Amino acid sequence: MTEPGPRTAEPVTDAGRISAARRTSLLVTLVLGGLSALPPLSMDMYLPALPEVTDSLRSPAATVQLTLTACLMGMALGQLVVGPMSDKWGRRRPLLAGMVIYVLATAVCALAPTAELLIAFRLIQGLAGAAGIVIARAVVRDLYDGVAMARFFSTLMLVSGVAPVIAPVIGGQVLRVTDWRGVFVVLTVVGVLLTLVVWRRLDETLPPGRRQTGGLGEALRTMRGLLADRVFTGYMLAGGFAFAALFAYISASPFVVQDIYGASPQTFSLLFGVNSIGLVLVGQINGKVLVGRVSLDKALAAGLAVVVLASVALLLMTSGVFGKAGLLPIATGLFVLMSAMGLTLPNTNAQALMRSRDAAGSASALLGTSTFLLGAIASPLVGIAGSQTAVPMAVVQVACAFAALGCFLGLCRPFAGGGRLRSGPSAP
Repeated sequence: MTEPGPRTAEPVTDAGRISAARRTSLLVTLVLGGLSALPPLSMDMYLPALPEVTDSLRSPAATVQLTLTACLMGMALGQLVVGPMSDKWGRRRPLLAGMVIYVLATAVCALAPTAELLIAFRLIQGLAGAAGIVIARAVVRDLYDGVAMARFFSTLMLVSGVAPVIAPVIGGQVLRVTDWRGVFVVLTVVGVLLTLVVWRRLDETLPPGRRQTGGLGEALRTMRGLLADRVFTGYMLAGGFAFAALFAYISASPFVVQDIYGASPQTFSLLFGVNSIGLVLVGQINGKVLVGRVSLDKALAAGLAVVVLASVALLLMTSGVFGKAGLLPIATGLFVLMSAMGLTLPNTNAQALMRSRDAAGSASALLGTSTFLLGAIASPLVGIAGSQTAVPMAVVQVACAFAALGCFLGLCRPFAGGGRLRSGPSAP
């Protein structure tokens, strides 16, 4: 499928603006990749420091893990606000406002004297950072349709996927010269630089003629219409539960690798980076090889099947069915699970967004909110039995993996024709 041409219903100037944005696709990819990378950068740079934060603030591991939960909750709720705002006022203004607040909240996190204050400002950090997540997806929907959109999401994963690869490595190196507060100082600098790039380089992609004119009531009706679409909801939940399985790993892995297996923060960073490389590589195979040759639903089904198998294997190993498992087999299972996300996440986003043409911000908000809410729920559950066992992590991953597969098969019904890739978007 080729990329769609200018929409004839729009003024020539609007069509020209969209066409120009496509011609600068490399720049758009880099900027949107940076916005998409900010959330994993905010969380993953911080991961090697979690045990140190526990000691520094004299708080239990479960409380410190709430700093991750708070950030996720903020990102989830913030998207519900920013998404409809971007449909009404365009993409640039809500994005720039969110980025400025993100920078200020991150700077305060670096100075937080207590775990409670850190949790509070991580929540604000997440609320503001939501602007980058939701608007990046909405901009992609403004510019692309169908297979082209799926390919762009896979390309975007190459850029945004660099963040989880390098973030723990950077975090580990920062900890060599300073404490955990230095991690937030680095994040503040990154936020300032990204804000400047967005201000100078990212053009508006939503022409005035396509903006929503209603208020809160219309936004709620739009979201209700999207949720009433069984196929949209199926892709939304499948992607959300898959991400929750991934975030169970993100939240628990610092304690599993460092406390249970005695690895250093640098070793943890290396393993995390290797797993992230697997996700990026599979994402590129999806975008460069599979998309256009294999239906998105078949690729998605394969990814979800691998996630299920990997999570079951991890549960068997961590529960001692095969005897005491060492770090290598556990790391291998986590690598397979994380790599499979390269098939699941871009394809669920593309398929869901194709269900909405003129409310991409609201659709993106629902996708992001469900994803981060489910991830926020999964995060504290992995530490429910303390930091000396990996079984809760594996249990949460198994439950989320089967839930994702069930939503995909039961609601999208891909093999009954209900979720097949369409030649263009459909209304909710």
